[in-house]
This record gives sequence, structure tokens and C-alpha cells, in this order.
Amino acid sequence: MMTSANMMTSAKKKAGTSHCRAFTLTELLVVVTVMGLLAALLLPSLTKAKKEAQSLACLANLKQLQLCCHLYSQDNNDDLVPNQSGGYVSSIQTTNKPQSIANPQSWCPGLAPLDTTTANVAAGLIFSYNRTPLLYHCPADLSTVSGKPTLPRTRSYCMDICLNCSSALRPYHKLSEMQEPGPADTFVLIDTQEQDIFDATFGIFSPESHWAGYWLDLAADRHNQGANLSFADGHVEFWRWRAPKIFRGVFALAQSPADLTDLQRLEACVRPDGN
Repeated sequence: MMTSANMMTSAKKKAGTSHCRAFTLTELLVVVTVMGLLAALLLPSLTKAKKEAQSLACLANLKQLQLCCHLYSQDNNDDLVPNQSGGYVSSIQTTNKPQSIANPQSWCPGLAPLDTTTANVAAGLIFSYNRTPLLYHCPADLSTVSGKPTLPRTRSYCMDICLNCSSALRPYHKLSEMQEPGPADTFVLIDTQEQDIFDATFGIFSPESHWAGYWLDLAADRHNQGANLSFADGHVEFWRWRAPKIFRGVFALAQSPADLTDLQRLEACVRPDGN
């Protein structure tokens, strides 16, 4: 005859057994399928959110760098920070390769594809206003140092050649000189295409120039076919391009009517040759 103690033990065993049933293969397949569908639905949203976050971080970088440029002008009798080029090409030929020259007096000396450390960033004339090397690198820029495929570059941005650069035809030297276009319409810093970036000067021709239809340097399009820019009055903007920006060599002619429209939009934000 089973005692009350034995009956309780037997009941507990049965109760415990009822909670340990394993999933069937069919149930596991259903769970895996549902998880896969959820991942497929969420992945595009997560990717889009990541890209938007990178673009916002890039805009924040440019906002801070533009503030550094403004502080430099305040401390130096309204002078714009020197923007000396560190490379050049000799003529309008896509086969030319950039030649390196020394550019120690610049907002950011050095050559983006070759700099293995942030030493040149730190040597720049605006670095003392915000000692954060990461400000000079766009988080969406995946390019690496030449010959070092695992080493990210230290700089993703360039500065408008018409701003205190001796290589320009008629550069602005002081912030107060900006009249046409004014500070709100004169771009300063820009995302630069990874295959085109070299020194820290962004070459672009005036709308009146004979070479106005050429990309001297090429803007980036890594932000959903767009780039981020800062302007001399301190604000920043995202510009979406009509055409993708594909590097075809220095002094490259605009490749389509849409590409020419993009170029002309940017040319309108530099100092005209005759003013």
C-alpha cells in the first residue's frame, strides 16, 4: 500500500516531467523561420539608421571644425586660417598624378592617403581649438592608408581653395572680405571622395573660369549619394547629389547633365574670379 509520502513524491515527479517536454523539430524550424523573417524585416531599417547616424556624426564634426576656423579668425585679426595645398597637378590631364609639396602652414597639413598617424592633424593651425583628431574623419569613410588595408585614414575633409590658399586665382584672406557670395553661401569644408582626396585643399573653379565644367577635386557621395558641407557663417548642410560621384582622375570633366548641375551648385559657393 502506497504511503502518503510516496504518493506526494510520485505526484512531484509527474509534475516535473510535464514541464520538461522538448521542442519538436517542426517547432524549432518555425522559431528559426520567424527569427529569420524578423531579421530580414529589421535589417534594412537598422542599416538606414546606422547610415543616418553616421551622417549626423559627420555634420557634427564639420560643425566643430568650422567653429575652430572661426575662433582662429577671431584670434588672428579676422584672417582666415591658411589653406596651403600639399599637392598639385601640372595641367588639365586625367593621366597626371598629384605631386607632393611641403605645406606646414595649413589648417591641416599632410596627405590623407599617406598619413599613418594623427601627427599632421595635430600640427594643423586649428587643432589647438579642439584637440580631437576624430573630428577630421567621417565615420562613413571606410578608406585606408595606402599600402595598409587595416589602417583607417585620419582625414576625410578638405577646405575650399578660394579661402586663403596661395594656389587660388583670387582667394579671400579675411572673413570680412566675403561679399559675393557672403559667409552664409561660401562653403568652407566638404566631404571629399575617397579616391580623390590628397592634401587638405579642395580645388574647384569659379563659375566664370574656362574650366568651370571640370571637377578639379571630387566631392564624396558616401551619405546616401550625398555629402556634408560647412559654411563660413558657421552652419552645416547635407547636399544630396543628382548623380553619383565616381572618380575618373584629376581635372575630370562633368560626366552628365546631372553631374554638371551638381558641380555648378558647388561652384556657386566659391568666390567668382572677377569679384
